[in-house]
Amino acid sequence: MRPLHHGGRLREAACRYAIPLDGWLDLSTGINPLGWPVPMLSADCWQRLPEEDDGLEQTAAAYYGSDELLPVAGSQAAIQALPRLRMAARVGMLWPSYAEHAAAWRAAGHEVVELRADAIERMLPQLDVLLLVNPNNPTGECFTLAQLLAWRQALSARGGWLVVDEAFVDATPERSLAHHAGEEGLVVLRSLGKFFGLAGVRVGFVFAWPGLRQRLAALLGPWSVSGPSREVARLALADIPWQATNRAGLQRDSERLHILLASHGLTPAGGTALFCYCQSEAAAGLHEALARQGILTRLFHDPAALRFGLPGSDEEWRRLACGLAAVLTTTTQKAVQC
Repeated sequence: MRPLHHGGRLREAACRYAIPLDGWLDLSTGINPLGWPVPMLSADCWQRLPEEDDGLEQTAAAYYGSDELLPVAGSQAAIQALPRLRMAARVGMLWPSYAEHAAAWRAAGHEVVELRADAIERMLPQLDVLLLVNPNNPTGECFTLAQLLAWRQALSARGGWLVVDEAFVDATPERSLAHHAGEEGLVVLRSLGKFFGLAGVRVGFVFAWPGLRQRLAALLGPWSVSGPSREVARLALADIPWQATNRAGLQRDSERLHILLASHGLTPAGGTALFCYCQSEAAAGLHEALARQGILTRLFHDPAALRFGLPGSDEEWRRLACGLAAVLTTTTQKAVQC
């Protein structure tokens, strides 16, 4: 697999635009800029091999509403391993979506079929696996629980899988399928990277029926999640007051970002509590112009679009507003089609 381009490549941007690292406003990742505050960790988590009876699984089960889980080193570990647990299959995926999924399944020899949302129902009988990101990254498109459960039932009846990546669902947990985990043919991926702002600890969870979890655990091997990462994850998942306050704050900030972008002619076509997605033929030019001011966005080419993450402070909000005002001249605004 060739490495794919992602947001957050700040050192690369700093070199390209000759702007020091501390001079950037990075809105390219969709990671919570006000993440869970990590405390001092115990010495044991650094000095001992990770142990499964440290309380992580039980705390995660309480948070997610299911104990049918396997901790993994970020959902990326599962994304790359899951395709190796099936024989050659026809895999349907929404497009555009998180590109690592398609790359991993293709690399493992599977056929990937790119789908529009309105084509899923019609194409489902021709698929062995349906893989969806819900809410979708980068468009923010969502599927209802009823839709997803019906598709899971149809697929599992003939040995198929429904795989749902819920990396951005924590702000709206009522949309999650995790509490249905254990049903044959359903695989749900969760991560601490986005909502908790803990992308660096590389902790995620796979929810699935016992047989698949056992095969995945055997493939990944022992100690797949480090001791410090397990401790951080356990503490963050147990912090219910922070989670409640954060959900409310993210919803407010998401609405604020939507209003700010729209006021500059970039009305979002979609998004989540952690980002806004704007389609525009002028996306590449806008991305470049903002980058020259030290504001990094996530650029997409097919279709042409920008994804804006949330600023984290009043100064960052002011800087984004000023940057948009400077870049989106009257001429530029006429070219924007969001």
